[in-house]
Amino acid sequence: MSLQAIASDLAPAAIGPYSQAIRAGNTVYLSGQIPLDPSSGELVIGDIETQAVRVFDNLKAVAEAAGGSLAQAVKLTIYLTDLTHFATVNAVMARYFEPPYPARATLGVAALPRGAGVEADAILVLT
Repeated sequence: MSLQAIASDLAPAAIGPYSQAIRAGNTVYLSGQIPLDPSSGELVIGDIETQAVRVFDNLKAVAEAAGGSLAQAVKLTIYLTDLTHFATVNAVMARYFEPPYPARATLGVAALPRGAGVEADAILVLT
């Protein structure tokens, strides 16, 4: 099986030695996205809702660059520096996904890169 790196100019460039996503067969592993503006590479300014929208927009762009969509997500992991934002992030997520929702874990973490409040990664299965 070959591995294919996926990249989108509509999502921020990787800030380390990793790909935005890797496709292995029909499975696409999307790297974690923090709320970076793809054009400037800077963290978006705003509340957790604004940050979550940017995170899901970034994930959506990478999923589409892989030839898929977030509708094909089977697993999603969300990282929050403040779990009191759980309901807000759920509401934003509901704008991007429809039932059947992907399996998901949400983790409280001490810190995220660049001082972000939220990060998410996903696994897609393309059909």
